[in-house]
Amino acid sequence: MVRYLEAGESHGKGLVAIIEGLPAGIPVDIDAINRQLARRQGGHGRGGRMKIEKDQVEIITGVRDGKTIGSPVTLMIHNKDWANWEQIMSSEPGAAIDQKTVTLPRPGHADLTGGIKYNHQDLRNILERASARETAIRVAVGALAQNVLKQFGVELWSHVVSIGSVQAQPDYANLNDALYDTPVYCTDSDAEKAMIAEIDTAKEHGDTLGGVVEVVVHGLPLGIGTYVHYDRKLDGKLAQAVMSIQAFKGVEIGMGFEAARVPGSQAHDEIFYEAGRGFYHKTNRCGGLEGSMTNGEPVIVRGAMKPIPTLYQPLHSADFLTHAEGLASVERSDACAVPAAAIVMQNAVAWTILESFLEKFGGDNLDEVKRNYNSYLDYVKAVMQ
Repeated sequence: MVRYLEAGESHGKGLVAIIEGLPAGIPVDIDAINRQLARRQGGHGRGGRMKIEKDQVEIITGVRDGKTIGSPVTLMIHNKDWANWEQIMSSEPGAAIDQKTVTLPRPGHADLTGGIKYNHQDLRNILERASARETAIRVAVGALAQNVLKQFGVELWSHVVSIGSVQAQPDYANLNDALYDTPVYCTDSDAEKAMIAEIDTAKEHGDTLGGVVEVVVHGLPLGIGTYVHYDRKLDGKLAQAVMSIQAFKGVEIGMGFEAARVPGSQAHDEIFYEAGRGFYHKTNRCGGLEGSMTNGEPVIVRGAMKPIPTLYQPLHSADFLTHAEGLASVERSDACAVPAAAIVMQNAVAWTILESFLEKFGGDNLDEVKRNYNSYLDYVKAVMQ
């Protein structure tokens, strides 16, 4: 079983993850991990924090001479902003807590409920961990997962489907590395212009925007996942992974909610057979998952991100301690982080795919996993004919 545990606060020393169960012998491309981290920091509408941080991953354990060695892999991302918060966020007694105490909870954030649940008087103790800054280390973990999947020809792409009221017409032929040099990671150039304008308007009014992002996974063979147990169903695991991302409030696979609005004749993928090719589909309405298992088509997952709850024109709130009416606390924020969310979701999906992939083909080293994988492909090819 492959798993990881991560920790860290938004303005703490850094973010760290310990990954257990990766097979030995996997080449680790640290530059590819850092490219994912850079893409997470990109996109039109990002705020001041992105000007401070330049995220780079440090591999502390589990990798030698560029390859995993079978022991736990430890990743760390240092927070450059720690230099400005060292006294405030110090773990030692006597931290300068009063300098940045937060008592006005932000609507839509974890502040109020978390303060009550964990019995904190200073809501900073909540927002530091609930912050989307935490997603940086999850991107690093997911990027490492992509590194593993790439050994088997599996590739993941993410792109923006909508921002605010602007809806794009996706062009799947343009899912490539060049996409991430564009302002909003959108394959529709006309929609891109409208998205930028809507973000700029929201920023001028101290407001924020959400949107919908999509992840496409190519190269997975059929049979990843299972219908047998609820907690191993791949579509359920993907939904949990997406919904665990800060500010995500919805998830769809394939047609998603649209499938509930059409008759069955327009909701399912008919099965065909051709000698030499085997069984195949002409459509992919199910998004590559049937019966909670991959069916050989691209896996397509969408996630809906709400607008960020930290507004420069803050919403009404009430003081946690005095109950006096006021305006919610303001931390550094983005007018729109939807493009960044696409990268976060891509890597969250990558990790989840890797879990099920290694559950199916797992071994203690890369060569063993490849033998298991190739043997299965030979079996599937024989059955398909």
